[in-house]
Amino acid sequence: MRSSRFNLLVIIAVVAMTLSFLTRLALLAYSWSEADLSLGGFLQVFGRGMLFDFGFCAYALILPALYLWLVPERLWRSRLHRYWVQFMLFAGFYALTFIAIAEYFFWDEFSVRFNFIAIDYLIYRREVTDNIFQSYPVVPLLAGLVVVAAFVYYGLRHPIKKALFTEERFSRRTMAAGLALLLPLAVYGGLDQSVCTVSANVYQNELAGNGPYQFVAAFRNNDLDYLHFYEHLPPEEASALLKQEISEPNATFVGSNLFDIRRDIVQTGPEKKLNVILVMVESLSSDYLAFFGNDEHLTPNLDALIAQSLFFSNFYATGTRTTRGLEAVTLSIPPTPGRSIVKRIGRESDQWSLGNVLNSKGYQSFFMYGGRSYFDNMGAFFSGNGYQVVDQSSVPDSEISFSNAWGMSDADLFQQAIKVADQSNAEGQPFFLHLMTTSNHRPYSYPEGQIDIPSGTGRNGAVKYTDHAIGEFLSKARQQPWFGNTLFVIVADHQSGSAGKRALPVERYHVPLWIYAPKSIIPGQVDRVSSQIDLAPTLLSLLNMSYRSAFFGKDILAMAPDQGRSLIGNYQNLGLFDGKSMAILSPQHKMQLQEGLASAQATEHPAQKSEILVQRNISYYQGADYVYRNRLNAWQPPVAGMAHIKVAGQRSIPAL
Repeated sequence: MRSSRFNLLVIIAVVAMTLSFLTRLALLAYSWSEADLSLGGFLQVFGRGMLFDFGFCAYALILPALYLWLVPERLWRSRLHRYWVQFMLFAGFYALTFIAIAEYFFWDEFSVRFNFIAIDYLIYRREVTDNIFQSYPVVPLLAGLVVVAAFVYYGLRHPIKKALFTEERFSRRTMAAGLALLLPLAVYGGLDQSVCTVSANVYQNELAGNGPYQFVAAFRNNDLDYLHFYEHLPPEEASALLKQEISEPNATFVGSNLFDIRRDIVQTGPEKKLNVILVMVESLSSDYLAFFGNDEHLTPNLDALIAQSLFFSNFYATGTRTTRGLEAVTLSIPPTPGRSIVKRIGRESDQWSLGNVLNSKGYQSFFMYGGRSYFDNMGAFFSGNGYQVVDQSSVPDSEISFSNAWGMSDADLFQQAIKVADQSNAEGQPFFLHLMTTSNHRPYSYPEGQIDIPSGTGRNGAVKYTDHAIGEFLSKARQQPWFGNTLFVIVADHQSGSAGKRALPVERYHVPLWIYAPKSIIPGQVDRVSSQIDLAPTLLSLLNMSYRSAFFGKDILAMAPDQGRSLIGNYQNLGLFDGKSMAILSPQHKMQLQEGLASAQATEHPAQKSEILVQRNISYYQGADYVYRNRLNAWQPPVAGMAHIKVAGQRSIPAL
């Protein structure tokens, strides 16, 4: 190779691509059974992966190329400058090894390459930094990376030294820099995210990517234009189909405009001004429960509560992140592609929320979070949609017995809930408390001595501690004067894991739901397929409230058995599950159909827009995009008399 200072770029690129190859190999070994790679698949994954590795290098080396081009020869030859360049090379090698290790741990947690979650982890530095230091041996790892980077540098010391002592005219540097700067332009024009789609197996597609490249791409794809990226129907057709989907016998649409889903829900008899305490439990997968076959006895309190509650056994989360669960339960809207509405800063407020509806009925609505509510923009979202926010920062230190990176223990959060409920009850106002727990999250630490699993030893312990805290909370609540007049709702925000071989593995969205009120609700099991977007309408129905709705969900208890459906998605794939099959919409106007999901012979194949399940799916997501972008679900306080309609006669809970 001809001697040139630009040889340093080649050295960096070789190191980066070698580490990327080894990282991909390690991730494949970690997920070998799920990836299910044939020899042809192996070649595809690693071949396309090298394209993304090259793309990352082309972008990452833009600034070094400019530097090598513009540094004058006299400065280049100085000893101090050589030391500076050597230090920067070592730092670069260290950064590349750090990225490789970070990718491994990110994959261990989420089974994907860097995405929106990784961006959040940089934005919310305090929680993430504390979590990492409490979960991993950070200092030994960082020290070990210094050794690895030093070893890499030592192995390349001779070509590095040769490049540092090369004399090179400006004209020759200009030619080399021009070539180096043409490469990112070629990558920009010829490499997009579709290249890493090698099969229907999600693991294979993720392996074909490049972590840093996906990280940057996540910035560009946080809010996708539905009509540009997804299959759609003529607006009038989609609007009519959506209104048909969400219609109910006791609902009357109030407008005829495109996608105007506002409707008056009319109940018979007096409203029940019951208090509501909604506990959203971090990562409470359905398969932790004995009811669904778990034999590790992790949730004795929640298992015992099933027989005392309305228990929804076929209930599904809309997404794989906390903000998706909060969005669905609060706004009753399908998961629009990109980031959750909760995190769309500047566009997250003044929407038709459960809190706003209950406030219009004289309730006090609170969002209570175990951590700091600036995380994931939760504070701004809830305060902008009718809730008073109580979080770790608003609780005196003397009232927090235990905390970790994510916030106070669940027991401390529940104690605050009792405090707020007591205060609202003393003021004579019905209350709605929406709690979000944090203990079932890495580093899985909690107060010692509460359960028989030591703190910080894994998720099973965190699940069992959360169950214990819920049991203690209900026991204390039973001693309060407001207990008999309160609905307790317990639901997961999402499952503890979302990875699967299919684009949307529906089994990884299955979560439990309890509605417990021994003096107001007859226990029973509800098996209809339903979704988190149905929780708000179902609660308002149990309260026998007449109100104006802009919700996409429906009262689960009033659904006919064949009307069940669930809307689930991730950042790009959007699904509608009817209990047997699921239609999936993906960018580039792709459509898929998963069939046989109730059996062990599930299949996935391309779908046609003419298929009814696909059309129903399109109507929900095309409608949600239109409603959100055009603010058709903007909150409108009811005028006098509206949504307070009373019809003679007493309504009873539908037969289960």
